[in-house]
Amino acid sequence: MFISLWEFFYGHFFRFWMKWLLRQMTGKCELQRIFDTYVGAQRTHRIENSLTYSKNKVLQKATLVVQSEVDKCVEDIMKEKKINSEKDASFKICMKACLLQISGYKQLYLDVESVRKKPYDSDNLQHEKLLLKLWNLLMPTKKLKARISKQWADIGFQGDDPKTDFRGMGILGLINLVYFSENYTSEAHQILSRSNHPKLGYSYAIVGINLTEMAYSLLKSEALKFHLYNFVPGIPTMEHFHQFYCYLVYEFDKFWFEEKPESIMYFNMYREKFHEKIKGLLLDCNVSLTLKI
Repeated sequence: MFISLWEFFYGHFFRFWMKWLLRQMTGKCELQRIFDTYVGAQRTHRIENSLTYSKNKVLQKATLVVQSEVDKCVEDIMKEKKINSEKDASFKICMKACLLQISGYKQLYLDVESVRKKPYDSDNLQHEKLLLKLWNLLMPTKKLKARISKQWADIGFQGDDPKTDFRGMGILGLINLVYFSENYTSEAHQILSRSNHPKLGYSYAIVGINLTEMAYSLLKSEALKFHLYNFVPGIPTMEHFHQFYCYLVYEFDKFWFEEKPESIMYFNMYREKFHEKIKGLLLDCNVSLTLKI
């Protein structure tokens, strides 16, 4: 109750007068003061909040701008806030960089969601080629005897036909598995081997798809903002989402063997524990979770 009242009074009264007072004292608007004070994800995050909670419609709409209209949007903001480009030459550059990150994050979510919604289709030649590519990357010395085969269990699928395992994350789950196996082949082989441990083993592919869901949910909840705003100076793309997925795969394997679960039956419990650990790391405004080998 108290928090709600504080948010109401802060948003409707206190914030306005505080901004007005600081502008009189410094001669600069809130956006300019943020650029003078903060860098990295803190800067973009604070700019995003300032625009979002502004009563000015031009500033509010700036958080929804598409990438092709960023330049015009910056000009509109400068005009609205009466910012002289000769007196503050860096404002335009900084605001453009922030808006590209803000709009880029929103676009990245839409791109990831679009891929996630595409189900694996065994009649789609590209999907089939991608699945066979995963096998060849992980099992280069072992030939797959048939498309529907018990051999798929060797790389951690549940049944004879992997297509049934992709239902939750669609083709996105397969794309992530292939990306990690192709870009970090030796690490993928190592983790696949460890996943066959007699006591601590787990289903490599199934866990990989599960971690795709984790990466997706963190992106959707906006928990990845600090990470991406620090990691990507410009526009975040699918490549950066795949890189974060690779980080999760590598770190989860380490986490699993450090925790030494009594049984795979406790997977969900340890998966949630790992999820909470990652969410905690992502709260740091200076965070940048990259795979370091």
